[in-house]
Amino acid sequence: MGPKRSVAALLGLVLFVGGCASVHDATGTATQRDFADLREEFQALSANIQRAQRQAQSSVDRIDQRTQSDIAETRNLLRALGTRLERVESHVNTLATRVEEINQRVDGVRRPRTQPPVTSAVPPAGSPIAPGPSVGVPTPAPPPAGPAGPASPSPRPATGALQPQDVYQMAYLDFSKGSYPLAIEGFREFIRRFPRDDHADDAQYWIGESHLALARSYERDQPERATEELKIAVREFRKVIANYPRGEKVPTALYREALTLLELKQTAQARSSLQYLVDNFPRAEEAPLARERLTALPR
Repeated sequence: MGPKRSVAALLGLVLFVGGCASVHDATGTATQRDFADLREEFQALSANIQRAQRQAQSSVDRIDQRTQSDIAETRNLLRALGTRLERVESHVNTLATRVEEINQRVDGVRRPRTQPPVTSAVPPAGSPIAPGPSVGVPTPAPPPAGPAGPASPSPRPATGALQPQDVYQMAYLDFSKGSYPLAIEGFREFIRRFPRDDHADDAQYWIGESHLALARSYERDQPERATEELKIAVREFRKVIANYPRGEKVPTALYREALTLLELKQTAQARSSLQYLVDNFPRAEEAPLARERLTALPR
């Protein structure tokens, strides 16, 4: 019985060891599989992180590029604004001189009417000469208005003496003071009276700017009226292009029309105006600004 029991115990030990080995093998296989799965998940996560980093860097690059473009555009706008301010200052100085001359001219026309009659050895034009030895001149023909006839009226009203530049500069003075309705009326009167003058396109352009300024004044309290003024400004800017295609203000009018169309959310029409400006006036001051705007517009 002793040997048989020993053999049975040995066989049991072998089976036990064999069973443990099988469990160990199964456990080891499961662990390697889990590790492989974790490795795949880690690799996928790493790939996603790298992809997200690339996308974030690309977004940062685009934002930086757009920021640089906006900065460049702002600088160009500031330079253009500085140039225009210098022109405005020059116009205002010239205008002040012209207004002073006009005032002096008007005073000169009105003064003879308010002064009392002046006693003179030579009677006014058209009056009979009293007989007597002290008067040794014949009866003169009526002379033209001048110092010899202080009581004679002016040959034409004061407004008729105004030259084209006088009418234009008075309208521009109203614009510079913020009296936009008066400026619009003055510029329209200038165009009506002097349609072929060199400044006719400028006058038409400033009508558009006046309506644009009116739109700004209505934005806060009367948005609907502001929108209407923007639409009128677009029409007035287009008149510069239609009526004065060779005028110096055409590129500026095109650019301002495009910006106003953008405010009205009419992107397609704004793009068309900007493209027309770039294609037909590549050397104009507004051409670089138009190119930058075209680049920034959504496709």
